[in-house]
Amino acid sequence: MDANNKKVALVTGATGGIGTAICKKLASNGYTVVANYRNLAKAQEWQNKMKTEGYNIAIFEGDVTDFEAVGKMVAKIEAEVGSVDVLVNNAGITRDGGFMKMTPEQWREVISTNLDSMFYCTRHVIAKMVANGFGRVINISSVNGQRGQFGQTNYSAAKAGIHGFTKSLAMEVAKKGVTVNTIAPGYIGTDMVMAVKEEIRNKIIEGIPVGRLGSPDEIGDAVVYLASDGAAFMTGANLSINGGQHVY
Repeated sequence: MDANNKKVALVTGATGGIGTAICKKLASNGYTVVANYRNLAKAQEWQNKMKTEGYNIAIFEGDVTDFEAVGKMVAKIEAEVGSVDVLVNNAGITRDGGFMKMTPEQWREVISTNLDSMFYCTRHVIAKMVANGFGRVINISSVNGQRGQFGQTNYSAAKAGIHGFTKSLAMEVAKKGVTVNTIAPGYIGTDMVMAVKEEIRNKIIEGIPVGRLGSPDEIGDAVVYLASDGAAFMTGANLSINGGQHVY
C-alpha cells in the first residue's frame, strides 16, 4: 500500500459492477473513497451493502452531465472530506442501436454521460491537483472505443474521445505532478454482462483469447496502480485490459 496519507479518491459511476470494485480496491489500499450518485435510494442501498462488507464509503449527490451540479458536488466534498487527489471517471451508459435508426436523444445521452461528464468532473478538480503538486485522473474507456462495435456509434465515439482527452490533458499537467491515464476494459463479468443470454455470452467468450470474461477486480487493481506513487512516470497511456480481444 502507498503511504498515501488517506488521499481522497472520487469515483463516478460508483454503484455499478466496475465502479464498486474500484471503490473497494481503493478503500482497501488506504484511500478515503467518495462515491458520486444520482439516485439516492439506490446509492443508500449500495452504501449499506458496502458497510456490511466493511467499507465505509461516503456518497455525494451530483448529476455528472451538469457542469454546475458537479461544481457544487466537488465543493461539498472539499468542505466535508478534503480536496480530490484521485479522480476516477467511470460514469457510463449505453443506448445501442443501428446508426440509421439512432435518434439524436440516443446520441446525446451517451455523449453527455460518457464524455461530457469526464470534462466536467476533471475541470472542477484539476486546479487543486496542480496546486497541490499531486493528482491522478483515471478515465475508464472501453475496448469498443478502440475497435468499434456494431450498433454503438454513440458509445464508441464517446469512449474513443476519452483517450483523446487523456492524451492532451496529460501533456498539459505532466510537470505539475498530475498524471492522466485511460483504462480500456474488454468484456467484464459484471451483473449486466452475466444477465446476457448464456449462448450470447458464450459467443462473446469464444472471441476472447484468454477464454473468459474479465473480473471487475482486475480493473480495480489497475486503478490502484495508476493512483499510486509507483505510476508517477506513466501518463497519457491507455491500459488495455481485454484478455487479448483487441491487440495493437
